[in-house]
Amino acid sequence: MNDFLQFLFSGLTNGSIYALIALGFCVVNNTMGILNFIQVDFVTLGGMLMFTALLTIDLPMVPGLLFAVTGVALVAMLVERFGLRPARSDNHLILVFITIGLAIILRGVIKLIWGKNRMAVPPLTPDNPIQIMGASVLPQALWILLLTLIAIGLLSWFFYRTSLGLSMRAVASNPTAAAVVGIPAGRIRLTSYAIAGALGGLAGVLMTPITTLSYDVGVLLGLKGFAAAILGGFGSFPGAILGGIILGLLESLSAGYLSSAYKDVVAFVILLLVLFVRPKGLLGK
Repeated sequence: MNDFLQFLFSGLTNGSIYALIALGFCVVNNTMGILNFIQVDFVTLGGMLMFTALLTIDLPMVPGLLFAVTGVALVAMLVERFGLRPARSDNHLILVFITIGLAIILRGVIKLIWGKNRMAVPPLTPDNPIQIMGASVLPQALWILLLTLIAIGLLSWFFYRTSLGLSMRAVASNPTAAAVVGIPAGRIRLTSYAIAGALGGLAGVLMTPITTLSYDVGVLLGLKGFAAAILGGFGSFPGAILGGIILGLLESLSAGYLSSAYKDVVAFVILLLVLFVRPKGLLGK
């Protein structure tokens, strides 16, 4: 039972990270109708900015976290404004290829600035394990769960209680009707990228203390976040959260009871089986 609880907490921790990344994919897809492959490098950039804030600028932990998340959001806005908006085509396939190109450029810039060596980021609080019902849990894992819940709560408040959030939901529901009533498309796209960048940056800030940090660390995490969005139903916010948690639990339980070598295989095989039965995902419409 103790082992099961250990695997459960580990799965919830990883699943929360995947859920944050999946939510970033869904925000951009709902407002622009495209796959934003730059999301994977927003995760890396969040970890890198956190490293700079703590070990170069010597900021305290909380200001460093805010610096990293805000910095990624600003970079995401610049990417949308100067990388995507000037595109002369509204073809979604072309825009997706542009995001792939921009992701490669951003990854190259990260490599030039921070180098290719692996680095370490300290956890948010001292790494003394906490015993919960017989399971040993690191404080960083609890911070991941708590801050993920806070981020989900803020997103819900934003989309249901603010005029800008309601405008973004209107664009996602019916872009033509939203344009007719004068909702500015440029502002909505800029905001969607800022939110996606903040979510990706937060995922990077929270995950890199558990893993090592390098210029391509966000690629695998981002792909798993994308898989979580697909599993839950691409474009569905509850689906993104559910898909991330399920994917994280599948990884953890398969690594614990089978072998860590098969954790990625098992998770993605289950993903394929679900999509064979329900192509639009668990909560997709």
